[in-house]
Amino acid sequence: MIVLDRNKAEAERLCGEVRGLEAYSVDLTESAKVGPVITAIIQRFGRVDILVNNAGANDSAGLTSPLAHFRASLETNLVQCFYLVQLCRETLMSSRGTIVNVGSKVAVTGQGGTSGYAASKGALHALTREWALELAPQGVRVNAIVPAEVRTPLYERWLNDHEDPAKAREQIERLIPLGHRLTHPEEIADAVAFVASPRASHLTGQLIFVDGGYTHLDHAGSGST
Repeated sequence: MIVLDRNKAEAERLCGEVRGLEAYSVDLTESAKVGPVITAIIQRFGRVDILVNNAGANDSAGLTSPLAHFRASLETNLVQCFYLVQLCRETLMSSRGTIVNVGSKVAVTGQGGTSGYAASKGALHALTREWALELAPQGVRVNAIVPAEVRTPLYERWLNDHEDPAKAREQIERLIPLGHRLTHPEEIADAVAFVASPRASHLTGQLIFVDGGYTHLDHAGSGST
């Protein structure tokens, strides 16, 4: 299993935790560097069976941001996903593989102040269905996992920027119907593993929300006000 990460130290840490994982340090927005890396991976292993598009960040490129900031957000959260699929398309067709995109509830609910991220994830949701249709004749399945509030290190740093992090966490968790808690990263990983596995062999073009009911269930029903 291969992970592509622009943060070399973080990639090496992950390799130390996951047996059989190898890391390549590359910024996915630098297409001139990404192409040779993908070529080298395919030449080394002979095929790609699963492609997970998980890189990106909610970068707060909003309506008041410079145009360059908005364009950079699209590069970070959308364009690199398109390019990776383009690079891996032929080998995925040969292996009858699968693509798993990681979307966001922001594309469904909006958030405010993050036009670039919302546009990128909305487009990624749309491309999930576009690619699922286009690649179905070759047996390639394409699905998206859609998280909401996930307890990642990046999310924890965002919470800690609040004046009262504990209160901010409580307010968010109160809106999550199932368990009144943040989603664990392992729950997202388990969902990705399922849709990429043969157990989901007839599942394609789907947006699967792993969010404790946050996106679609009435928050009033969770005891919030």
